[in-house]
Amino acid sequence: MLRAHKLRQYEDKLGNEIVFAGESHDSVTDIRFRGSGNKLIVASDAKIVDLRVDFIGDHGTVEIGSTVGNSVGLRFAMRVGHHSRIRIGRDVSSEGVVLVSAVEGTEVSIGEDTMLFAGIEVRSDDTYPVYEVATEKRLNDSRSITIGEHVWIAEGATIMGGVTIGNGAVISTRSIVDTDIPNNCIAMGAPAQVVNRDIAWERRVVLDRKRGDLLPADGEKTARYWGLTRADVPN
Repeated sequence: MLRAHKLRQYEDKLGNEIVFAGESHDSVTDIRFRGSGNKLIVASDAKIVDLRVDFIGDHGTVEIGSTVGNSVGLRFAMRVGHHSRIRIGRDVSSEGVVLVSAVEGTEVSIGEDTMLFAGIEVRSDDTYPVYEVATEKRLNDSRSITIGEHVWIAEGATIMGGVTIGNGAVISTRSIVDTDIPNNCIAMGAPAQVVNRDIAWERRVVLDRKRGDLLPADGEKTARYWGLTRADVPN
């Protein structure tokens, strides 16, 4: 196993590569290459606080975008298998370490301006296979995950394989999401169900209840994410 403890430009004889043109700093970094042809691509202005990536196969890819907005930074523990991919969009933030697992040729994509809290798991797989005894059929195939833009995922939520979450959605604390969630809605529970539609949220801390009732000024409102819920997901 080859290992890197610094976020810096790197390449080894097995074709594993780190692409990073920014300045190396004292972030927590632990990149492990157990195979060949893997690639970690990090934007030069990404605000990395804690990044642990375990490439457990060959030809896995991780892409992390810029963090140029007002962000607490990025904290991820990633597991990447054969021919699998993880994409983190620009201005994503994570208040605590988020576990992301993509294996067996799947892709996990997290869209720009998404806000993540501590204890979240985003898993395309169940780690170990489960089979039906009579037929020997695999029952829990790994499946890709797509999380849209400007999604708020609260503490302790789990996003399961095969799920798509629409732009502007909110996933409540400790929810388990195992079906698609449409845009601009609130989902909660285990399994998660849509409880509010046609909502929008903003990245601003409300300290005064009266002021919290006011719409944000035009310059503060992320108008592109203010929309009606278009999809209809049965619950």
